[in-house]
Parts: sequence; structure tokens; C-alpha cells
Amino acid sequence: MSTVLLQVGQCGNQLGLEWWRLLMHVSGQDRENDGNPFCARDGKLGAVFVDSEPKVLGGARSLVRCKILRESNIIAGKGGRGSNWAYGYHGRQGEGEHGILQQSMEAVRREAERRDCYCGTVMLHSLSGGTGSGLGARLCEEIREEFPAGHILSVSVAPYQSGESPLQHYNTLLSLTSLQRSVDGVLLFYNDQTLAVAEAQRGAPKGPSGPSGPGNSFSAINAHIASCVAGLLLPVHSLTTSSGLSLGMEPWELVRSVCPQPVAKLLHTTQACSRERMRWEILASSSLQNLPHLSPEGKPHSSRAVLAVARGNQDSFLTSTALQQLRRGHRCVSWNPFPIDHWTDPRDQLGCSSSSQCLTVCSNHSSASDLLAQVWRRAGEMIQARAYLHWYQRHGLETQDFQHALDDLSTVMQEYNTQMD
Repeated sequence: MSTVLLQVGQCGNQLGLEWWRLLMHVSGQDRENDGNPFCARDGKLGAVFVDSEPKVLGGARSLVRCKILRESNIIAGKGGRGSNWAYGYHGRQGEGEHGILQQSMEAVRREAERRDCYCGTVMLHSLSGGTGSGLGARLCEEIREEFPAGHILSVSVAPYQSGESPLQHYNTLLSLTSLQRSVDGVLLFYNDQTLAVAEAQRGAPKGPSGPSGPGNSFSAINAHIASCVAGLLLPVHSLTTSSGLSLGMEPWELVRSVCPQPVAKLLHTTQACSRERMRWEILASSSLQNLPHLSPEGKPHSSRAVLAVARGNQDSFLTSTALQQLRRGHRCVSWNPFPIDHWTDPRDQLGCSSSSQCLTVCSNHSSASDLLAQVWRRAGEMIQARAYLHWYQRHGLETQDFQHALDDLSTVMQEYNTQMD
């Protein structure tokens, strides 16, 4: 047991509840192994639930009533953060040692001490909300300082392109640049793309993209993201020790596999599943359909590192040509001598039958530059017009802080664009 789950803000907590629901379903099926790398030795969930508004944490309190979550691991503030990154990051004046930041860090410390071998934290959050983006960024910085040898992996959800908040471009800019300094990897999900994939998989009719469209379903988005994260982070046979014990090292092995260079840590994830036995080449082809292949300017995207996690029918995967297919489809860079890694497990724990299969693919993909370019352009235009800047200045952020964030984001963009050349 090595991992602490940290769920911050409304998005992070809703996604976290879906993750735990899925994990408990998997654990219920797995009668042969009572150990769970995401739970403490007493069976309690190894998670800290944080939000600045108490009402969002109702689902977490239901887990307390079921006696699978410690009540002390629920950290609730007394008011929201107004979708303002600076307010979430700096908090309310005069909160002191009883503030939400200090309470959250104390809960993380206690949970880390319960681990047999604490190796790091996985944080679930949104890039656009005040609590998820601002407080989430601050918590990552504090955790990095408190546990310098530990890893941090964030599961970050980007807002709809059509707009959730007039401040979303500022919040995303500031959140991404802070994460760039403090975390080891970012599993990046996009609301628009995730909703389209989730609805296509369940056969739902396509509706207008965006939070107000009739085709929108946050539950479908959360379920798909949770499935992708579980596909990557649940224990696999190829990483399990000879004793049969999993220490939950998957998040940190993932970082080592797909983040060969510290400046490029934005990760794209696709998943393809089948209820029955199917050729792995078909699942590989399906996963590639959900991978962006061209930038808005028409330049082909590429990957500097790829990890494929195959669950179910393990032997046939090892003899298939799926890895070569993924390597070509992701246009792996020539300078990496080992651009693709793979993990396997004989069972698909996420499936509904003994013959089901699941292929989850995580890549350090240059399509991240598309989001960075959009955020850099829109935030830059707003800064030039001085739009809403006073909302951030009243909570301790100055104009030069925005400019520094733009410069930092530009450096990351250049790194990914160089990869595309």
C-alpha cells in the first residue's frame, strides 16, 4: 500500500466517488485477494476528500456511515472559492492553522503514515474551478515540500471549450503552470472529448457539445475517466511481486514509463474494451480512433513515450502485433530507443465476464500543445484587456504573476511543438 488519493473540489470529489464505486466493485469480485493497494490495512479507503463547500461532500459522508472512510478524512470549508484560482490558492484571510489548507495537509500526513510504504499521492481535480484548480495546486506544492521523495500524479479535467466560467482560461493557465512545477505527471482529460467518447461507447445520440447540451452527462464523463484511471492504476500481474502482493506501485511505474523528460508531463489516455474475446489488434485500432492525429494547423502529432495496459487474454496479447500497431499509430519519436512499454494481467477486472478484455493506452502525446495554445491565447487576450484581473488581485495575485504563467506555459508549448517538427 503506497498511494494516498486526494480529491479536491466538486469535480474531484464526484470523480473520486465514481473511482471508489468502481474499485469496490472490483474488490467484491476478487475474493482470492483481500488486499487492496488503495486501502489501509484496516480496510478503510486511503483517501482524503476536500472541498470548500460542505454540500459537495455528502457522498463522502455516506462512505463514513458505511464505515469504510474515516470522518477525519473529510475536510469541508464554510464557503466556496468563487471559481477563482487565487482565492482557492491563498484562501480566506485569517484562517490560520484551522484553515482548509492546514486541515487537508494534516489529513494527508496521517494517511501517509498509515501506508506500509508511502510512495506518493494521486490527486483528482478540475483545472477550471476555484477550489479544484487553486487549492489543488497549493496542496500539490505543500505535499512536494513535505514529502520531497514522494511522487505526485494528478488526474486533471479540462473545461468545455464552449465555456463553463468566464474565468476558466485564467484558472487553467495558473493551474497548469503550478502543476508543471510540483507534480511528476498529469493525466489530462478533456470534458468535450471524454463526453463524446463516453456517449459513443454507450450508443447515445450526439447532442451539442458543452455543459448545457442535451447530450451532456457528467455521470458518463466521470464513469469513463474512472474506468481509464482504473485501467492504468489497478494492480497488474506483470508488476506483482513473487509473493503475490501488490504494493500499488502502478502510478509511479507509469510516471517512469511515460515521462522520460521532466518538462513534458501531460499525458493522454484512451481505452477500448470488449465483453468477449477479441483480437488485440482490433482493440488497438479502436483506441487509436480516439487519439488526436493532427493539430489545428494540420501538423501530425507524435508521442515520446507510450504505455499499453492489457487486461484479459494475456498470452494472446504478447503474441499479437498490437504493440507495433500502437507504435505506428502514435508516431513514436525516433530518439527514444524504447518508446513503448506494456503491462499485462490475465484477467480484466473491469469487465463483466471472464472472457472480457480491456486495453488502456497512456501516451506522452504532443496533442497537449493544442490545449496549451488555446489557453495561452485566450488568457493572453483577457490579460491584455485587463478583464477580471481585479478579482484575482484582491486575493493576492498581481499582473506579473499572470505574465510569468504565460511565459512558463510558452516554454512547455515549445517543448511539445519541437517534438512535432
